[in-house]
Amino acid sequence: MMVRNVVMVMLFVTVIAPIILYTDRLGSFQVSSSSSGDDFVEDVTAVAANAHTGRLNLLPQESSTTLKEPVGVVYSDNSTNSYPETRGSSAHPNHTHKDGPSVDSMEHVSARVLSTTNDQNLSQTDNPIRQVTQTLEQGNQFMSDLHAKGGGASEQNIDNASQTMEIKNERQSTQTSSRVDQRKPKKTMTEKQNDETAVPDVRVRHLKDQLIRAKVYLSLPATRNNPHFTRELRLRIKEIQKALWEATKDSDLPRNAYDKLKAMEQTLTKGKQIQDDCAAMVKKLRAMLHSMEEQLRVHRKQTMFLTQLTAKTLPKGLHCLPLRLTTEYYTLNSSQQIFPNQEKLEDPLLYHYALFSDNVLAAAVVVNSTVTHAKDPANHVFHIVTDRLNYAAMRMWFLVNPPGKATIQVQNIEEFTWLNSSYSPVLKQLGSASMINYYFRTHRANSDSNLKFRNPKYLSILNHLRFYLPEVFPKLNKVLFLDDDVVVQKDLTGLWALDLKGNVNGAVETCGESFHRFDRYLNFSNPLISKNFDARACGWAYGMNIFDLEEWKKQNITEVYHRWQELNHDRQLWKLGTLPPGLITFWKRTYPLDRAWHVLGLGYNPSVNQKEIDRAAVIHYNGNMKPWLEIGIPKYRNYWVQYVDYDHMYMRECNINP
Repeated sequence: MMVRNVVMVMLFVTVIAPIILYTDRLGSFQVSSSSSGDDFVEDVTAVAANAHTGRLNLLPQESSTTLKEPVGVVYSDNSTNSYPETRGSSAHPNHTHKDGPSVDSMEHVSARVLSTTNDQNLSQTDNPIRQVTQTLEQGNQFMSDLHAKGGGASEQNIDNASQTMEIKNERQSTQTSSRVDQRKPKKTMTEKQNDETAVPDVRVRHLKDQLIRAKVYLSLPATRNNPHFTRELRLRIKEIQKALWEATKDSDLPRNAYDKLKAMEQTLTKGKQIQDDCAAMVKKLRAMLHSMEEQLRVHRKQTMFLTQLTAKTLPKGLHCLPLRLTTEYYTLNSSQQIFPNQEKLEDPLLYHYALFSDNVLAAAVVVNSTVTHAKDPANHVFHIVTDRLNYAAMRMWFLVNPPGKATIQVQNIEEFTWLNSSYSPVLKQLGSASMINYYFRTHRANSDSNLKFRNPKYLSILNHLRFYLPEVFPKLNKVLFLDDDVVVQKDLTGLWALDLKGNVNGAVETCGESFHRFDRYLNFSNPLISKNFDARACGWAYGMNIFDLEEWKKQNITEVYHRWQELNHDRQLWKLGTLPPGLITFWKRTYPLDRAWHVLGLGYNPSVNQKEIDRAAVIHYNGNMKPWLEIGIPKYRNYWVQYVDYDHMYMRECNINP
């Protein structure tokens, strides 16, 4: 009878129990697969044999009350706190099995992880189903060994053997659960990387790509031979164009944009089926690419021309302002037209600034910003030289808006009788017929390709007056030259205390980038240039320069400038401008200043380092995008407009607004 019972138990364990077990697991898998991703958890429930009075301990048992884990949550088998406190505490809190673990412990072991994966590196031993099968086979073999040795086995021996198999099964399940826990963070990191590298406004880009493809299909012979498809494609193109309109990002698209995208995709799929000539497709795409490149070249040239034109054009408000000021100036009597503190104009112990400008508002910003940051404004003297047209307006502005305790002098360049064509070669060249023809001829075929050098501002002698500082200020020792497109942010008196070490010019070098070297400005194909200068020598910037006028006179710098200007009468050494002759004139006579004194690029570069701007003593709007023009870079305008009083009577009358 004992042998019969043993045989029945073995038969039940090896045949009937696996069928019931896997049927229940597969049924649960189908229910939970819709709510879980690649990893999920299943409970392995106990199977009770009514025909046998003993317990089946080969697999962990649960209590009669079915408890389900939260869907999609994986609990680690090796943690005593993995399950919520409600498991094992709400049902049979004090119930334990005889000769076996408690219900809580049994439920803790009962969690098994099934993982569906395409990873080829996982061995077959990682499969939980195979683990259970192997465990059953090992249990059957162990039962057979017991039966063969003892001729019969007691229920206690069978229970002990079952518990041994259960411990092995628990270890294998713990390893599988750990692998699942390790894989989950990797997946999360991948998702994060995908989110970071996501292309912005992908729908707008997709619609534009569809539009290009549609136009290609529309131009191919196979499409033209299919009237129905042609009509459909034209309709889709109109829909996409209407959806795009002026949209630059996905949020600008209408709500039905996605529907139009899908409809166009279906139409393009039809077109792909119709087209059978790949060579024609490639040829058409190449033609379109060439056409787009040509259009881009034309648009760039037009943009450059319009930018140059805008830079040359004076806004209406800035044209009105000097007219209004000039009218007011000539209503004053002679005593009201005199500036105070004229005795300070030639005092070499004070801080003297040279500013040559025909822009009233720009000159006002330079003076206001300098005085605002000066430690002792009473020791600062500003020498402004302008042309005849703006002389009265410039004087009137500073008479009405005196710069605090600082001293102002406004001079008319026409009153410099020593500056004439017989003395200055550049003045003679500027009035020549060839120079006028260069600027005003209309034959585009012979015109210079670089419009930058065709700016009529180079016809103004004000631009070249910087080479005659000792003649303009004969009694001064040092002068700080400032352009009218700068803003001063710190006290500049430290520049007068600098030892220039025998040099004439103190300037900030600009060769941090390769294109700011001598070969950018000078024609090194000419032997006069190549023999006397280094093509890789570092350039420097005009805009804020401290000049030692004593050294200037000793080294006869003005004569050096005249000699090179005469050699460049046909513009073969350099194009027009003041920086190229400045590089030549002050070659090996320039002392490099710290870069924090002068930061450039605010008139053309929207990516100037913000920290450099904040710590700069002077910021320079060199380039076409001046802060007083509409094309000025918006984020840099506040540095300039803060020194303009837009509530001033003359500003309101000329409708000048920030």
